[in-house]
Amino acid sequence: MAGASVSRAAAAALALVALGALAQDWPSKPVRFLVPYPPGGGTDVIARIVQEPLSRALGQQIVIENRGGAGGAVGTEAAAKSAADGYTFLFTLSSHTINPLLYKLSFDVEKDFMSVSTVASLPQLIAANTASPYKTMQDIVTQAKAQPDKVAFASVGAGTPSHIAGELLNLRAGIKLLHVPYKGGGPATTDVLGGQVPLLFVSIPAAMGFVKSGKLRPIAVTTLKRSGAAPEVPTVAEALNIPDYEVDSWYAIFAPAKTAPATVARLQQEVARVVRIPEVKQKLLEQGADAVGNSSADLDQTVKSELKKWAALIQQAGIKLE
Repeated sequence: MAGASVSRAAAAALALVALGALAQDWPSKPVRFLVPYPPGGGTDVIARIVQEPLSRALGQQIVIENRGGAGGAVGTEAAAKSAADGYTFLFTLSSHTINPLLYKLSFDVEKDFMSVSTVASLPQLIAANTASPYKTMQDIVTQAKAQPDKVAFASVGAGTPSHIAGELLNLRAGIKLLHVPYKGGGPATTDVLGGQVPLLFVSIPAAMGFVKSGKLRPIAVTTLKRSGAAPEVPTVAEALNIPDYEVDSWYAIFAPAKTAPATVARLQQEVARVVRIPEVKQKLLEQGADAVGNSSADLDQTVKSELKKWAALIQQAGIKLE
C-alpha cells in the first residue's frame, strides 16, 4: 500500500513537471486568434489593442483571423473545431452567452471551450436625442409607465446585448419600452440623431463621439460600476435603485476544449499582465473599455451565470428571433 502511494505521488510529480515544461516550450510558432466578427468592429479593435503586447510577451506573433458571419457563429464554430494544440484561440464578446439561447448552433459554448481570461469590459450606454424630454432614467420610467409600448428605444439588433439591456430594464423597472431593432450601431445611432427614435441602447464606444460633441444626451450605463470612459454618467442600478441591473459587454479569450491546462494558464497570466500595462489600459479606455485580465475560473463562472441569467430573461420577455 505504501509503495502504491509513493508511485501515485511520483506520477503526480512527474505530471506537474511535464506541464511546467509544456508551458515553457509553448508557443514555438505563431498563435492564431479567431475573431468571429468583421474587421473594424469592436471585437476586432479590442483584439488588435492586445495583439502586439501579447506577441512580445509570448515571444511569438499573434495572428488575428476575422471569420465573420451568422452573428459570430461561423468563427466560433471554426474555433470549436480547431485542434486543441494551443495555437488557435477564440477572441469574442459577451454575445457568446446569448447566441446559444436564440440560435441552433453546432457547438456547445460550455463543453467545446475552455475559459482563458476576460480581456476587457464595457457597458451599454443609454442615450437620448437631445430634443427629447428624457434627461434621467426616472424620466424614462415615468413616461413608460404612463404610456406602455409607446416609448421606443433603438438597439443594434434583436438578441444583441443592447436589446438584452432594454428587455432587462423592462423587467426590473416594471415598464414596457418599445424595441426597434437595427442592423448595427451605425443605423441605430443615425435614426436616434435624426429623431425617428428617442432612445438609444448601444455599446459606449459607438456613441461617445456623439456624446462629446453634444449630439446625444447620455443618461446611464448598464454596468454595476461607472465607466472609466464616462465617469460622470450614472449606472442604471444607482439611478433607479435596482442593485441587480447589470449588462456587461465583455471581450474574452477561449481555447478549444482539451487544450493543455498549462498552455491556458500561461496565456491567462500574460493577458492579466498585458492589460495592466499603462499604454494598453489607456488604449482600451479610449474605446470605452476597462481592462480586466481575470482568472480562467472567473471567466468560466461568468459564462455559467450569464447563460442562466439570459435564459430566464429571454423566457420572461418572450424574445424570439424570426
